[in-house]
Amino acid sequence: MADAQVRGIIPPQRASYVIDAIDRGEVLRYLGYRGQAITPELDARIDTVIGTCLEECQPRGIWAVFGRADAQGGEQGQPEGVALAGARLVLPGADIARHLDGACAIALMSVTLGMASERALQRLALTNPMDQVIFDAAANALVERAADAAEAQLVAHAHAQGLYTNDRYAPGYGDLPLTVQAPLLDALDARKALGVTLTPSNMLVPSKSETAVLGLFTQPPARREGGMCGVCAMSDFCTLRSQGLFCRR
Repeated sequence: MADAQVRGIIPPQRASYVIDAIDRGEVLRYLGYRGQAITPELDARIDTVIGTCLEECQPRGIWAVFGRADAQGGEQGQPEGVALAGARLVLPGADIARHLDGACAIALMSVTLGMASERALQRLALTNPMDQVIFDAAANALVERAADAAEAQLVAHAHAQGLYTNDRYAPGYGDLPLTVQAPLLDALDARKALGVTLTPSNMLVPSKSETAVLGLFTQPPARREGGMCGVCAMSDFCTLRSQGLFCRR
């Protein structure tokens, strides 16, 4: 692949995700379940609230791929970090630098359950606090599934370009600060496309939203085993398996 093609920008790609199931084990994990006895009544209640969450929330996402700027900061007052070509975004910190070491391009993504999740949580907080806690856990699991779906799209795009990817890395992980949220959302135009905004402390609104960064590589970023579809979180959304292909991860 020519260098110009590797560095080419893929503009923001919007998507809606049809997710008809949430891993019940993940919901229980978010609820803090540690093997306690669950009554039949609570068991049924959890299933009902999970169903309500799936009905009321419509996961959406957006992603884009940017070339990696050659400059690593320090020029014309630019802060030190990994710079993206075509975006006013520099990713500071040693952890993200290691995560993107050797990357020829950088992908950004954002997903959200939208304001429907916020309205449901506010309503339940007033009418049924227990269901509100369960709904919150279910929404956490659902937005993670939406992130899996968006990441699967990026993996498929990378595969089509003959590139490898690593895993998604979110602001707030390691030493990548939450202050990158604003320019990251701007680079994706996620405020307009998804309605995702920020609080003064750089928390995402709606709260059931996520952002992340992935690297694209011409060589495998780490030693991986092929054919791990059975344990891959993105397997439900993969477009490669039907073609008898493994992703380049």
